[in-house]
Amino acid sequence: MSTGLKKLRLLPLLIIVACLAGMAYLGREPYKAVATIQELLAENRTLKQAITNLSGENQIGYAKVIAQETRDGELYTTLKFVETARDNKLETILEKKFTIVGDVIHFDALIVKFGNKMVMDGRTRALYLWRRVYGEQMTPQEGYPIEKPGTEPRRYSDLFEALPVKHREMFWSNIWTLANDPEKLAQYDIEAIYGTAVYSKLRSGLIYVFKINSTGQVYPEVVPDI
Repeated sequence: MSTGLKKLRLLPLLIIVACLAGMAYLGREPYKAVATIQELLAENRTLKQAITNLSGENQIGYAKVIAQETRDGELYTTLKFVETARDNKLETILEKKFTIVGDVIHFDALIVKFGNKMVMDGRTRALYLWRRVYGEQMTPQEGYPIEKPGTEPRRYSDLFEALPVKHREMFWSNIWTLANDPEKLAQYDIEAIYGTAVYSKLRSGLIYVFKINSTGQVYPEVVPDI
């Protein structure tokens, strides 16, 4: 069989493959080059869907005392901090240990609160990034980092997986820069971007469960360590 005849017979197959590929492409959200966080917030439907999928209230982690001891007249608290998976409260996605002077411990987080226009179902949503932990005798700047600002928290990786990697990196590294720009916040229906710290006097035998509600309020719920 001649080479020309073989090519002729393959042509219909190539046309079918091309048509199927075109149909698959048209069924997806068109990819558009995005240069800024502002463009991403304004134009990306996939990002809005990811934000809509945030649940109204989550258990976002817990802390428990491992040991408390006095050294040279000062009390030291060693605690374990655990961040749990969004869809499974028993799954650990981050675990760290800290030893801090005193027993009053502050847990610092960054919160982004989205308005009802940014969310497809019209209900307010909030997400967070754990920032640091510190004691009463420390300044916040001296606190120990929990997660690194600008990186995607593992807790949200499944929600944002539909976004291209570059868009995910852009979102997490730039979202906090809008905090001091009221006009931009209003334009993209972000009600607030702010830091918050909750603190408790920690005792052994208790678990301090951290929760966040849809309005971005973070609060501890104290339960016995069974």
